[in-house]
Amino acid sequence: MKKYLIWSMIMLFILGCDTGHSGQREVKKNMAETKMTGATATFAGGCFWCVESDFEKVPGVLKVVSGYTGGAGENPTYESYAKKGHLEAVQILYDPSKVTYAQLLDVLWRHIDPTDGGGQFVDRGAAYRSAIFYHDEQQRRIAENSKKELGNSGRFAKPIATEIIKFTRFYEAEAYHQDYNKKNPLRYGSYRQGSGRDRFLEKVWAPGQCNLPPRPEKPSVKPDDTTLRKRLTALQYEVTQREGTEPAFQNEYWDNKKEGIYVDVVSGEPLFSSLDKYDSGTGWPSFIRPIEPGNIVEKEDRSLFTRRTEVKSRHADSHLGHVFPDGPKPTGLRYCMNSAAMRFIPKADLEKEGYGSYLKLFDR
Repeated sequence: MKKYLIWSMIMLFILGCDTGHSGQREVKKNMAETKMTGATATFAGGCFWCVESDFEKVPGVLKVVSGYTGGAGENPTYESYAKKGHLEAVQILYDPSKVTYAQLLDVLWRHIDPTDGGGQFVDRGAAYRSAIFYHDEQQRRIAENSKKELGNSGRFAKPIATEIIKFTRFYEAEAYHQDYNKKNPLRYGSYRQGSGRDRFLEKVWAPGQCNLPPRPEKPSVKPDDTTLRKRLTALQYEVTQREGTEPAFQNEYWDNKKEGIYVDVVSGEPLFSSLDKYDSGTGWPSFIRPIEPGNIVEKEDRSLFTRRTEVKSRHADSHLGHVFPDGPKPTGLRYCMNSAAMRFIPKADLEKEGYGSYLKLFDR
């Protein structure tokens, strides 16, 4: 009996150790896949020491890991990743309630040279080029819209060369590359100063413009169903909670031409701007893009015997409408929304209503 107990304890110890190590390996392997689902961004912007350092400063970013991605070869190392077609990249774990994917893209643009397709600053070659690796269709669309907006902004004389690529697999770089700026501050500082990165950014962006754009002041909270039924009209409830559709040409905002923004009628999260509104001839308010792409969720809709893309708000989960690929330039999209799902806030009331950060959109 004693022998059996001893043997059982040994086996439990072995199995326990094996389970622990397997768990650690699995966590490490899937950190960018399982644990970070829905809150993961993967970017390449040249030297990953610099990109990691820049994103670690962003409020809402929980962790940044340097590594390799985009190639065909498996298990790349620092000596072999370029030969296997990989890029130096970072994977970012972030809290979507504090920073949106669109805002992370803004940070990326403000810390790279997006017009350089042959590398970044002093680091040359395909392994150092900039790229956005999207994890789902929503990230792809947000990235493409963000890239178009940057290209149309007039900020750069040359076209935007940053690639948008479907994410496949991320390989964590060697331990000595992680937090390199903290472990080797003198070497990192010397490298960064000599790379030309900061001189370029200072020339392109005014002081302070490399920082994260401000988040809207208005909180986004969804009330319980009882409160919703009391607060919303019958039509608002039907549209937002039951995916209903209001009548065309017989809704509040289809012909609204005033300046301001449109927010979710439930949560108040900013959705669209009058600057992006146009007359689509459909009888519903239509927009070429959202004002905050991170507040928009797109889902496949197979109802009504057809395939469409439903648009919902991220925080309130309100049904807003659908998006179609038949809109005008520069996006080519038509966000066809229900007036009943939104509340319009005129430009004059933005400060009073807690959306003062959006006033700058209307500066002529």
